[in-house]
Amino acid sequence: MKQVTLNIPDKEYSFVLQLLKKLGSITITEKDLAIPEEHKNLIRQRRNSAKETDLVKWKDARKSLGLRKNGL
Repeated sequence: MKQVTLNIPDKEYSFVLQLLKKLGSITITEKDLAIPEEHKNLIRQRRNSAKETDLVKWKDARKSLGLRKNGL
């Protein structure tokens, strides 16, 4: 058995869900991804303690990761 994870825009969600249900032999498990407050607080602390010299411009980060402007 294979498992696929789909990221679907909110406005298209009900349409895609109906389409998948019509296919029949598919099991649909809905999950809401919640970020725990503990993780949010950690990110806030890191963001607040970051120094300007530690920051990397997005275009430089994208280049170092081998990403194009519009995705991979």
